[in-house]
Amino acid sequence: MTDNDFERYVGLYRAGVTRAALCILRDPDEAEDIAQEVFLRLYTYDGAFDSDEHVKAWLLRCAANMSVDVLRSYRRRNGVSLSGIGERAAPDDTGGSVMPAVMTLPPKQRIAIYLHYCEGYTVDETAAVLKISRSAVKQRLKSGRDKLKALIKGEIEDDV
Repeated sequence: MTDNDFERYVGLYRAGVTRAALCILRDPDEAEDIAQEVFLRLYTYDGAFDSDEHVKAWLLRCAANMSVDVLRSYRRRNGVSLSGIGERAAPDDTGGSVMPAVMTLPPKQRIAIYLHYCEGYTVDETAAVLKISRSAVKQRLKSGRDKLKALIKGEIEDDV
């Protein structure tokens, strides 16, 4: 991979990789760290890619795997992060967006919904990226949508 290719991939996919990590971790600082690690792995990767879509899927898969590893880590489970001291907002776009509600979902549902609805992956593509079955993706999407409906309906009823 040339330096120009690497810079182009960073420009194209950095935001998506960071958002995928944010969907799992719910911590913007850790999501940025994961994105940096993912692109470091891309830079040192010796394999070949078939297309830009292949690179994107590889990057998102790395981001998801590394984010789950962080969630499972001893430090994350037993430590207190500095960002955990003050309440952190999920994404900054609160103007009518459903993203804050999506961020309340469990990690498995969050990443499935993010990949399918935000990144535009089909169910089959999402299954391939997450390395789970097609039916598991469909179930995670359905459960996530049901929880989002209940959450948003509850917020609307509270406002009335």
